Order: sequence, then structure tokens, then C-alpha cells
Amino acid sequence: MNRIYLIGARGRLGQAIAREYADTDVVMLDRAVYEGWSRDRAECEIARYFERQACDSLVFVASGLLDPRLPAESLERVNFHLPKNLIAAVSPLGMRVVTFGTAMETFPGTRNAYVESKWRLGEYVSASIGSGAAALHLQIHTLYGMGAPTPFMFLGQILDAIRRDVPFPMTSGRQLREYHHLEDEVRGIRWLAESAARGTLALNHGRAVTLRAIAEAVFGALGKGELLRVGARPDPVDENFERFFEPVKLPPVIKFRESLPAIVEYMKSCLSENPGPAEGLGQ
Repeated sequence: MNRIYLIGARGRLGQAIAREYADTDVVMLDRAVYEGWSRDRAECEIARYFERQACDSLVFVASGLLDPRLPAESLERVNFHLPKNLIAAVSPLGMRVVTFGTAMETFPGTRNAYVESKWRLGEYVSASIGSGAAALHLQIHTLYGMGAPTPFMFLGQILDAIRRDVPFPMTSGRQLREYHHLEDEVRGIRWLAESAARGTLALNHGRAVTLRAIAEAVFGALGKGELLRVGARPDPVDENFERFFEPVKLPPVIKFRESLPAIVEYMKSCLSENPGPAEGLGQ
């Protein structure tokens, strides 16, 4: 690739991608440049920005809103319309675009407004391949590492309870999740982005763990097991209680660390640091 463009460099995923490509010519677009690219008919404006760039370039769209409690219009605008317009604008220029979604796209019953926006993007990317777009939509799992966890996520809620030394009520915890450390994830992202892969692809390591196992490991390792209240809340109706994902094929040198011990060490490191401002909502 002649040049890497990164949209959403201030978010957790964007920062990790920037670090992975530290030895490469990376252009990190300021939000002021692309904040209007989600508007209707913004493709011309986007094309003008990129028209003088080398055709053998790669654009990562790591910007995005993660909180499903946000207004559906905001989630749709940032998570769907912006990357859609970008793909439509730069594909005729010979540029490759990588977008990010969620593994929850594959569970129709769990589509809140956040998941719906990502599902629509994945459908658009898959359809764009038929018209010659060199686009890749990666469905990713729960990420951790590089700063404190986002407050509304499971690890963020655990961290808050431990810091305040208050009970942590949760469901039965039978829900299955894959947790990926950001450093491992971006190595896989880079390899797939630079491969010939197109369309929608799930970035799985295939070793899901239950939320209960995570909670018990963290609270136990930190000597706070008495705070954990498993079963204090009802289980959600539409959830993944059974499915394990097929691992994506990556080179043997790209490995994912074991989730439970790595999560425990990560949470210990978060507790040893002074709590700072919450991370932005962007991926």
C-alpha cells in the first residue's frame, strides 16, 4: 500500500491501528475534515479530497458510535452513512476501504439500534463488491486493552463496582463472548486488510468465554469475590448462550492471548492507574 488513511484515530481502535502502522505513511484525518461526509450526496466532496491520492491506498474507517442507548439517527449517521458514502466515493479511484462492525450482526434477535447500523453497513459492503468495490467489513468482538474500559461495557461496570467497593449484580452470566486484546486484534486486522479479502468477514479467534467466568476471574483475583451477585438480574431473552464462532484463518505468527488471564491482568493494570476521563465512544 502506498499510503494509509485513518478515520477515527482518536478512538481506541483507531489508536491501536495507528500504532500498528507506525512504520508506514499514515494520514490521520481530523474530525473536522470528515464530519460532514455522512450527509446525503457527500460523495462528491469525499472524491475531491481523495482524487489526487495514489490509487493503491487503504482507508480504515475506525470512527463509530458504540453505545446502543444513543439516538438511532446518530448511530445510523455515523456508523452507516459515513462509511457508505466513503466507499461509494473512493472505489472508482481504486482505493480500498476497511470498515468495522460487530459479531452481533449475525444474531437477528439481538439487533438494537447500534447492531442494526452495523448490519446495514455489512450488507452494503457485501453488495458493493458486485460493482467492483475493494471493500472489507470486519465483524469484530469485544476489545480490551489500551486504557480503561468504556464505562457502559461489562468490564467498565465491573471496574466501577470494584473501585467503589459496591455489590455487582449480574445475570446468570451464561452469555458467551469472545474478548480480543487490541494488540492482537490489530495484527489480524492489518493482515486481512492487506490481503485480497473482500465483503463481510468475521474476525473470530473461536475461544468464547462466559460473562460469569470473566466476572468470577476478575473479582476473585482482586480479592473482591464477596461483591459479585451472580443471578441477581434476569437473563436477557435474545442472547448468545450456545454459539462458538469458527476461527478466522490467519498466519500462525498472529496469535490471540488467552482471555481470562489476560483480562485479569488488564483489569489489575486499570485499577493501579488513577481513573481519568472516560474514553470517547468511537471505536
